Amino acid sequence: MRNWLELRRDVMILVFLKLRVIEILNNAQCVYSSSRKLSKEPQLFRSLKRSCGELVEFSMKYFGTDDLMNIAFNESRSSLRCIRLVSCYQVSDDVLVDVCKKNPLLDELEMCYCSFSDKTIEAFGRSCPLLKSFRLNQKGSKEEDDYNEKALVIAKSMSSLHRLHVFGNLMNNVGLQVILNGCPLLEYFDLRQCFCLDLKGDLLKKCVDNIRNLRLPNDPTDDYEYDAIIAGEKVEPICNESNYFYDDF
Repeated sequence: MRNWLELRRDVMILVFLKLRVIEILNNAQCVYSSSRKLSKEPQLFRSLKRSCGELVEFSMKYFGTDDLMNIAFNESRSSLRCIRLVSCYQVSDDVLVDVCKKNPLLDELEMCYCSFSDKTIEAFGRSCPLLKSFRLNQKGSKEEDDYNEKALVIAKSMSSLHRLHVFGNLMNNVGLQVILNGCPLLEYFDLRQCFCLDLKGDLLKKCVDNIRNLRLPNDPTDDYEYDAIIAGEKVEPICNESNYFYDDF
């Protein structure tokens, strides 16, 4: 019988790379003490774009906890360039704030269908001055309420943004004006399903004149990769084992 403990470390890493992340964290690391140590190797949690074994791109969809985040980021060396989190409701603000402080070179951030606080968003803006792309998407709503808090945070802390996606945001014209004033470098602005906006006149002209690629609230959503639905019209996707994937690793 083959003794797996006798395999060289580099060979075992190749074996682990064949596994899905959820299998590494929930199964493989529980076999031996050596496999538990091996499961924390940063090489197993980088994106397909290699960078000398350092974590450069991190993507998590439909699952995630503070423990998983800590395993992935504890050994990273301030080399992270991209974070994508989608429907990661069990990741806390405290852990995410710690991640952003350790990765000041971040230039792309996606936090879609999550519930992170405004302080966490501001922490990324303050700690990551090179941030150029930010996605803060949610399900569209046709409520007439005023929710400009996140718009204010973005304008105040992310002035260097070139790309901004706020699909389904509840801000009104006041919030949009604040972003336009606070983020003068915007080249791409996705406002689809931001139904509280009343885009017309001078405000619409300012958007069209200053932003090269503008997506308006009622623009088509055919190319949108998530469920482009109005809030309340469809139930959340079922999170079973088939939904657990790190497709960018």
